[in-house]
Amino acid sequence: MYEPNVVGDWQEYDEHDGLRVRVHRLEAAEPPRGRDDAAAGLAYFSVRVTVENRGPRHLGIHLEDGQIDVRVGADGESAFLDWRNSQFIEGFDVYPLRRATAVLWAAGPETALGQVDVQIHLRVEEEWAERRLWAGGIGLGETPAGPHQGPDREELACQVSNFLRDQAGGGA
Repeated sequence: MYEPNVVGDWQEYDEHDGLRVRVHRLEAAEPPRGRDDAAAGLAYFSVRVTVENRGPRHLGIHLEDGQIDVRVGADGESAFLDWRNSQFIEGFDVYPLRRATAVLWAAGPETALGQVDVQIHLRVEEEWAERRLWAGGIGLGETPAGPHQGPDREELACQVSNFLRDQAGGGA
């Protein structure tokens, strides 16, 4: 069974040698170019998506607004994605040992930001890679992957895994 990543984790893409992606720096913040009127009453947050090439050749990367889905709260409601403030990766060649980072600005009900899911559908060399999901939340913190992960991070990963096992066992 596929289990989502926790915000801060790197995800390798087996179909593209050396390519990996990380969703990180999920934090409450105000957008640099001002709030969108459509986000009135919502709390803004930002998240970064970094694509790294550890392979032997350059790869053309596309990560635009239609390829990113941000959901908030226990019911997974769609967050407002502020494309005017966001910075995407549009047709950029990521050479070996280099990175490209997208910065996304989104908004949702403040009470729902304890649970934020970010799904990425990366396009590499004009081909779609598999969708990948990262789970996190505002205020949970982020620790680097390794043996000393924080309790909040471990608890969230356990909750996500248990939920997915329950869903799979229930005939879903």
